[in-house]
Amino acid sequence: MKKAILATKVGMTQIFNEDGVLVPVTVLSAGPCVVTQIKTEENDGYNAVQVGFVDKKDRIVNKDKSGKKEIIHRHGVNKALKGHFGKAQVSSKRFVREFRFENSSEYSLAQEIKADIFEVGDKVDATAISKGKGFQGTIKRLGQHRGPMTHGSKFHRHQGSNGACSSPSRVYKGKGMPGQMGNKRITIQNLEVVRVDAENNLLLVKGAVPGPKKALVTIKETVKAAV
Repeated sequence: MKKAILATKVGMTQIFNEDGVLVPVTVLSAGPCVVTQIKTEENDGYNAVQVGFVDKKDRIVNKDKSGKKEIIHRHGVNKALKGHFGKAQVSSKRFVREFRFENSSEYSLAQEIKADIFEVGDKVDATAISKGKGFQGTIKRLGQHRGPMTHGSKFHRHQGSNGACSSPSRVYKGKGMPGQMGNKRITIQNLEVVRVDAENNLLLVKGAVPGPKKALVTIKETVKAAV
């Protein structure tokens, strides 16, 4: 992997390309990210670049006259991470991710990675946490059919028979049943970059990207070409 960046999902819209064709796109606010650590094969066993994204306040602890500690900015960056960011001489960051760059030695601490590392026509993989739907039945979760709603039927939205009683005397592994829907790490491959706005740090990617608005999205150079 040679190119990667962290982004937040802005939303979806549509644009017209040079041929006048309507293209649905996802708008991503990509970067700027800063390099917070460089890992080498000599020290860490592999080459990688750690980057931070979105500024975050430090966790502040004050003491009153009685010596009791009062925590301000409880959800801020703790002392350990503050020292980590201070070593790289960068501000505290909310998101920290690691990319295995083959050319990690070409990067330097506190270096900025912006949206302009990608060009129009590049193919990328987008990874994010999908929208959580909670506990759902098999009709919504798996697209199964419902039963008859009239004529005395008492089978409506159940998933059907779970398994025979005598043979195999168990439920087959992988049987479609109700359960948690969404809230999973999803990767969409071979998305095309259709527009790059380097001034505003925006990437327009053709198609849909997992996750709700403001979700953290990892954009990487695709690992395989489209078939």
